[in-house]
Amino acid sequence: MNFKQFFFGLFFLLSFASNAQSNTKEVLFTINNKPYYTDEFSRIYKKNLDLVKDDSQKDLNQYLQLFVGYKLKVNKANKLGLQNGPQYQNELKSYRTQLAKNYFNDTKITEELVAEGYNRLQKEIRASHILILVEENASPEDTLKAYKKIEDISKKALAGEDFENLAVQFSEDPSAKENKGDLGYFTAFRMVYPFENAAYTTQKGKVSKIIRTRFGYHILKINDIRANRGEITVAHIMILNPKAEETEKNAEKTINEIYKKVQQGEKFEDLAKQFSEDKSSSSKGGVLNRFGSGQLSSEEFENTAFSLEKAGDISKPFQSDFGWHIVKLIEKHPVKSIDEMKSELETKIGKDDRSKKITASLNEKLRKKYTYKRDAKQYGLISKLVTNDFYESKWSLPENAKEYTATLLTINAKKIDGKAFLDFIDKQQKAGIKVKPLSKLVDTLYDKFLDEQLTAYYDENLETEFPEFANVMDEYRDGLLLFDLMEKEIWDRAKTDTLGLKKFYDEHKMEHMWKKRVDVTITSSTNQDMIKKAQTLLKKNEKPEAIKDKLNVNNVINVMTNSGVFEEGNDALPKTMKFNLGVSDVFKEGEYYFVTKVDKILPEAVKTLDECKGKIVNDYQQYLEQRWVDDLKQEFTVKINSDVFESVKKELK
Repeated sequence: MNFKQFFFGLFFLLSFASNAQSNTKEVLFTINNKPYYTDEFSRIYKKNLDLVKDDSQKDLNQYLQLFVGYKLKVNKANKLGLQNGPQYQNELKSYRTQLAKNYFNDTKITEELVAEGYNRLQKEIRASHILILVEENASPEDTLKAYKKIEDISKKALAGEDFENLAVQFSEDPSAKENKGDLGYFTAFRMVYPFENAAYTTQKGKVSKIIRTRFGYHILKINDIRANRGEITVAHIMILNPKAEETEKNAEKTINEIYKKVQQGEKFEDLAKQFSEDKSSSSKGGVLNRFGSGQLSSEEFENTAFSLEKAGDISKPFQSDFGWHIVKLIEKHPVKSIDEMKSELETKIGKDDRSKKITASLNEKLRKKYTYKRDAKQYGLISKLVTNDFYESKWSLPENAKEYTATLLTINAKKIDGKAFLDFIDKQQKAGIKVKPLSKLVDTLYDKFLDEQLTAYYDENLETEFPEFANVMDEYRDGLLLFDLMEKEIWDRAKTDTLGLKKFYDEHKMEHMWKKRVDVTITSSTNQDMIKKAQTLLKKNEKPEAIKDKLNVNNVINVMTNSGVFEEGNDALPKTMKFNLGVSDVFKEGEYYFVTKVDKILPEAVKTLDECKGKIVNDYQQYLEQRWVDDLKQEFTVKINSDVFESVKKELK
């Protein structure tokens, strides 16, 4: 996800917060005599009140200044003509399409589909399939040919022939030669809807009826049905797969040494903090975010994790595509309730073939909602223009198509001419509609055309029919302009203005300091005698690997080592470790004995620009923005209606 997607993902979320709106509407302030009203200010303040963490932004006086600054930037963007840019126009159109999806839903149908999807999610199905490819809009001859193929294979399968052998021999799925048609376990929303329907309506061990999807014809055999495993929380210790082949054995050796320590009773969490190379989880004792089947990139990891039965169970070391792991079960979570999953399921339905049911329901409602009328004379003239060439995708618009500009369809006050229907017919040739005779074909095409035009009319009038939609679009319109403006005036400048950035760094570099750092080898053990032996070896300048080779004998891991440059406070450093050169005395923390060998101490120091560039660029952007807003206040004339603002403050408080 890029920065712009993140910016508007958050903006999209905020824009759908619901809040009561004030019925009053007065001019709160003007910018170059352009009015901005109290209702917008109050609506946005209420909407964001619980979302901002900075209390200063909840202060109405401060919030007004932020709001005025926001509108100043939008005015500047318009002054620069950014609203006329083709990219801006395309993105605005794209966002409107996304927003409008919420208004093309059918609550009843959606709830039925949510219930169906949720019920199916209770089970995971393992199925094999055989596919005969045929395009969605294939000719009747090709379609029949493909159907006869799958019909013959289906008869063989139903007669008891081995399904795997049939898949290898006949399936046109490229993977069938290797997997023998086996698709593994899946659940609802993982396959196209007709395929899913067949999977969930066929008994275990049985072969399905022939089904048609956009890929072709299929038959399925249900190999197994099991309860959904839900989600799981685990901790793990990972040693990354090495890039060089010669060091692969070292990774395996290290994970086995750690596993021995676990078996010896040492705490999993402590070992994860010291040795796990998954830096996103090591500081948390190796704990990962909860996950379910198919949510990780490693089936091996998932299966091993789910095989653990009781909280506290620990796996043996195993290897995935990413590295070597040891997994500890923290908690198993059952499948979420339908209320908890409702929003997620609705999103999946919108992206699925199930949405066709919602579309059909919307079409029916719009036909009842609006007044529409077809001109019989114009329709009769157009009907005569369609020939049998349509079935072979060879029909073309008549040369005088532009003359058919008389009204064919009227929706409320909107008039649609015959040329629009002719263009629609032309495009529909690719859809492979084979309805006969021609008169029935034209009627079918007109029904589709009518639904398309009713939907377009509904879409065009969303701002008029739904004030909340209009509000969101206004905010998006401003937000898009603001993003483009900030990118042009602030963000890009902060990245490319090397002299300005260097000057800003010089002025603020004392705010970016390294803590004291240490180049150290840390040796740990739960055995005091062993740590003393390690101390002796460290004093002889033995290398960490040599120390482990000498002390980890008889298949027992007595000591572990960790080397590197660490900043004060790093989780890898023992909390009571002293920053003194040389080999330390033995000291104990919890159940562990430690000895350290410090080769170098790096004092507190100012970070170089490269070492803190990300933070400096961010701070520089904020600095430029504040100066820029001050300049905008000089460029534009802002007048605030103080009396109105005082009234708004009383209302909001």
